[in-house]
Amino acid sequence: MNDWPDRRTGDRSERYGRGSASAQPESARAMPHIQRRPAQPRTPQRPQVPPQSQGYDDRYQDGGYGNGPEPGYDSGYNTGQVYGSGSGGSDGRGGGGRRGGGGDGGYVQGRPAPDWRRRIKLGALTLAVVVLAVSISTYFWADSKLKREVDLSKVIDRPESGDGTNYLIVGSDSREGMSAEEKKRLRTGSAEGKRTDSMMILHDGSNGPTLISLPRDSNVEIPTFKGSESGKTFQGTGRQVKLNAAYAEDGPELLVRTVEFNTGLRIDHYVEIGFGGFAKIVDAIGGVEMDIPKAFKDKKSGADFQAGKQTLNGEQSLAFVRTRYAFAGSDLDRTKNQQKFLAALASQTATPSTILNPFKLYPTMGAGLDTLIVDKDMSLWALGNMFFAMKGVTGGDGTSMNMPISGSVGGNLVWDKAKVKQLVQQLNNDEKVTVKGN
Repeated sequence: MNDWPDRRTGDRSERYGRGSASAQPESARAMPHIQRRPAQPRTPQRPQVPPQSQGYDDRYQDGGYGNGPEPGYDSGYNTGQVYGSGSGGSDGRGGGGRRGGGGDGGYVQGRPAPDWRRRIKLGALTLAVVVLAVSISTYFWADSKLKREVDLSKVIDRPESGDGTNYLIVGSDSREGMSAEEKKRLRTGSAEGKRTDSMMILHDGSNGPTLISLPRDSNVEIPTFKGSESGKTFQGTGRQVKLNAAYAEDGPELLVRTVEFNTGLRIDHYVEIGFGGFAKIVDAIGGVEMDIPKAFKDKKSGADFQAGKQTLNGEQSLAFVRTRYAFAGSDLDRTKNQQKFLAALASQTATPSTILNPFKLYPTMGAGLDTLIVDKDMSLWALGNMFFAMKGVTGGDGTSMNMPISGSVGGNLVWDKAKVKQLVQQLNNDEKVTVKGN
């Protein structure tokens, strides 16, 4: 027999949450909500009532007191309608909820639109920091490799400085760091010590660069000088020797002193590179393209070239710039080939494909800097300027020439003193060079 009123069973779960025996379910006010804002006046709409079987207490029908919803009151309570349905809602406006996500009434709170301007600025700043860090680290890496071994302060009785910058560029036959196999392959021989194989003055000024070759067989006078090692002063006796003998006698400092004494032109920086470094630079950039007008061979240098355009590797390049006996002009013709090759090397190295490619830039810099010897005051900035001035020699504004020659004595080439004086005056005044060389 049922002891419960209203024919209810003894299952207490049916009475869970009920407060009366009313047949109506409990009103929405049993779950209070915070009123967001007053709703617009509207026609009261009776909320949909869940079935009694869901366990709502019917004594709270019509707002819990039987009076129905108050006019203008919005409880904010969702009556079970699906948000974003596009029709109907707790407020009867068809918006599908209080925070409709657009015209379809969806209750989707999307992420804010990305601030692309801020992202671009942040990306540019990050890139700038990375580039700066790489540039600084590269600078110190390259600077640490420079061999600043030449002390120009030991050079005495120097000429006055003129406009522009003058570099003395020397190619030596140094075999330092070369294996026996490399000496054999490059045909350098195994002579001890080192001698100058080529010498050039590069003037970098406002009227374009000027490259002047100094034949190593040039007849010059050894002046009074101070020994680079002993510090002892050796008085000049008027000795006439080949220019490369000055280097062999007391190294770079005496060579600079001899060039300045015989020309009257002050040398600002000294740069020297040996056989091995020269060949490695060429191989690092993948070779140098040259247009050889006439075929020639030379057993001593190993040169064997056909006429026409061709790409020379390190071994071939070294043979090209060293060859002298295959030419009628001997050393004068060789210096012209050296100028032509060095200008091509600089032009083909200073390209975006090399500078912007770390896999080519670092091997090229490493190959050159490992064997490069410079003066103590040489900076990477000055070295870079020299490199681009060398490139500019063939750029239309540059000039390349041999030192003017007037004849020979005892097999040595004698400079034309009048033309040399005029040439030096134009360089010191940073004027356009009009003097013609051989």
